[in-house]
This record gives sequence, structure tokens and C-alpha cells, in this order.
Amino acid sequence: MSAFREVRIPADLCAAAQQKFGSSFASVQELIVFLLQELVRGDTSALDAAERQAVEQRLKDLGYI
Repeated sequence: MSAFREVRIPADLCAAAQQKFGSSFASVQELIVFLLQELVRGDTSALDAAERQAVEQRLKDLGYI
């Protein structure tokens, strides 16, 4: 992985994400990296509409979009 950049996210949002996705991701950083990688992948068109909508809704619920 390349160099890291700092991103500021509200503490309560991080806590909510950790509580909701903590069993699937070791950290909020890991969750965010996963979500961003999914969104910028070259083959995002391979996601069906329901999967794409689910990812977008998760990002909205977390306050990222």
C-alpha cells in the first residue's frame, strides 16, 4: 500500500461504524479503505444495482456521502 493520508472523521461516527462493522473489520480505517477500494475499482460496473445501492446507502448512513 502507498503512503497514508490523514482524514478527520467525527468520533461518534467512528464509534458507530466500529460498533456496526467491528465484527467484519479490525478497525474503522480498514472499513474505510475497503469501501473506498470498492468504489474506485475499475470494474465497479460489475456490481449489480442492488450491491451498488447497498454500498452507497452504507456510506450515506456513515455520513461519507
